[in-house]
Amino acid sequence: MATATAALHRIRGSSLIDAIGLLILGLVVIWVVVKFAQDPTRFLNVTVLGARNGAIYGLVALGYTLVYGILQLINFAHGDVFALSGLVASTMIISVFGLDTTTGVLLIVIGLVGTLAVTIPLFAVVNATIERIAYKPLRNAPRLAPLITAVGVSFIVQNISLALYGVDFESVPNFIPRTDAVEIGGVGIGWNTIAVFLIVIPVLLVLTWFVRSTRQGKAMRAVAQDREASAMMGIDVNRTISVTFVIAGGLAAVAGLVYLLQFNIRYDTGFQLGLIAFTAAVLGGIGNLTGAVLGALMIGMVEAWNEGLDGTPGGDWTRSMIFGILIATLVFRPQGILGERTPEGA
Repeated sequence: MATATAALHRIRGSSLIDAIGLLILGLVVIWVVVKFAQDPTRFLNVTVLGARNGAIYGLVALGYTLVYGILQLINFAHGDVFALSGLVASTMIISVFGLDTTTGVLLIVIGLVGTLAVTIPLFAVVNATIERIAYKPLRNAPRLAPLITAVGVSFIVQNISLALYGVDFESVPNFIPRTDAVEIGGVGIGWNTIAVFLIVIPVLLVLTWFVRSTRQGKAMRAVAQDREASAMMGIDVNRTISVTFVIAGGLAAVAGLVYLLQFNIRYDTGFQLGLIAFTAAVLGGIGNLTGAVLGALMIGMVEAWNEGLDGTPGGDWTRSMIFGILIATLVFRPQGILGERTPEGA
């Protein structure tokens, strides 16, 4: 086993692998340039659409990368918490606040803010409860145990969503206009696209500031580096991990509402979107907040190019392409775009 591991490391570190990776990247860049040259307006419109979807994926990917950065745990349940939060948000918007397209703008804003005021703390508590019941007892167990548990929790949350809302998609009216807010040279940027970025960018900035500059954020980074040393320095490791799950749950609630305002959502949406978001986190450098959003934007654009441009495999191949990107990332640059290479076993 040790010999096989050493051989794998040699292959990964070889100049041949680097050359193959650069060749593939070069071919992709050439393809993008050719498609842009064929029809710049269509290419840019499709790219804007992909960037919007990628930004939404980025909100989900932030929750994955935040938890992984602290626990080195792939919390597969995060996607299902996101989906359940979106379903609860639909109930709040339709049944509690009674919003529709005839409602005034001020009341719509109050209703959406009120929805977040309920779902963010609710799913922060849900996520923290999951950590306390399912993950904390396995803190010192072999890594396979919490990983299997995460898969099990994912199915539990998914089935709770199924029991509460059934198999039908839930949706809300188009509160944010789909019309173009800006048009430059035939390239339109819709109000709904602008709204997504007005949420994603501040969330990323605030989260980055929190992790880098606040006392709690520094404690999170310390625990991510060395749990035992952090405890010796007086950091409450259990509290820090719980706070991380609380923040991830709040992010899931924000992502759930943003997704709901753009698309339909149902009980298994989180499983499908969660796999894309996880791939984005790995592509950007799992554990890196900015990398997670960057990876999500790239995947969103790849998805849009494949489904919106001529001469591509088409929508049936989108998932295969996304997971092909995941495999290629793990082979050619396992630390991701913005991730840092760490010694084995660190």
